[in-house]
Amino acid sequence: MVATPDHWHAPAAIMAMQAGKHVYLEKPTSHSPAENELLIRAAAKYNKIVQVGNQRRSWPNVIKGIEEVQNGTIGNVYYGKGWYTNNRPSIGIGKVVPVPDWLNWDLWQGPAPRVKNFKDNFVHYHWHWFWHWGTGEALNNGTHFVDMLRWGMEVDYPTKVTSVGGRYRYQDDWETPDTQLIGYEFGDKKSFVWEGRSCNGKSIEDYGVGVIFYGEKGSIVISGGNEYKVYDLKSKLIKQVDSTVGFEEGNLMGPSQQLDALHFTNMFEGIRTGAKLNSDLLNGCISTQLVQLGNISQRVGRSLNIDPVTGRIINDKKAEKLWSRSYEKGWELKI
Repeated sequence: MVATPDHWHAPAAIMAMQAGKHVYLEKPTSHSPAENELLIRAAAKYNKIVQVGNQRRSWPNVIKGIEEVQNGTIGNVYYGKGWYTNNRPSIGIGKVVPVPDWLNWDLWQGPAPRVKNFKDNFVHYHWHWFWHWGTGEALNNGTHFVDMLRWGMEVDYPTKVTSVGGRYRYQDDWETPDTQLIGYEFGDKKSFVWEGRSCNGKSIEDYGVGVIFYGEKGSIVISGGNEYKVYDLKSKLIKQVDSTVGFEEGNLMGPSQQLDALHFTNMFEGIRTGAKLNSDLLNGCISTQLVQLGNISQRVGRSLNIDPVTGRIINDKKAEKLWSRSYEKGWELKI
């Protein structure tokens, strides 16, 4: 299992495959789109199974809700929205302090170019908000819901990606957006958006996290938990499927872990019997890459035109420089 800071995800997964191991890889699959390409090559070369941690693909009522989206319950689905909200506090201005005795700072940095001065707001969690190691709220939580939108609307790469937002709430060391809206346009008259608000927890559709699909006949809301609702065009609730298992975002000891166990079981069956993975590496990489493209759009300050077959950026040299990252000497990824 790879459940490390983001900059370690792809390197650790590749090292595991080279050591002959199948891999459970938490989202995001990688720190950069180039690493997605390397992961796919590695899995093929070493013939290993990789299950990506988009766990909702194994939750029974989420599966049923997606089936309703795909099977025409609300007619042709042409638009979707995902969201994540929270009330995260400021991380402050970090002070240079000695590296704690319990932390191997060199190994923690691993493949990332070295940051010599350790600050007191890097670990355990705040690395998420530094581009050097993390990928922001978009890939920390948005990946789950972009994956659900892709799954339900049966789309892969877009033709255009646009991100707006920034670090608005506090003036501190946090580098990635705390407020972000990423829009995706697809060539078959479909689009969806993901909204992230790290510092304003006002819910959408009564849920702090979730997705909604809009169709010709109504809409379907799937919360962050194992439940969904179907509405007609007049917003009348016509069907509600509740979960028998409570869901608490971020509670590693909560009852929703019973649902995540289904995702692990699916991986084990894939290893033992060749059963189809619910969240295979290719799908995991595509969903991750869509969000990475959103972050690239955010960082260059403009929309990106995307090849819908390859997922690559078209004719934007500044954006293309963010396709890959630099590595500490001796840590370059090799397949």
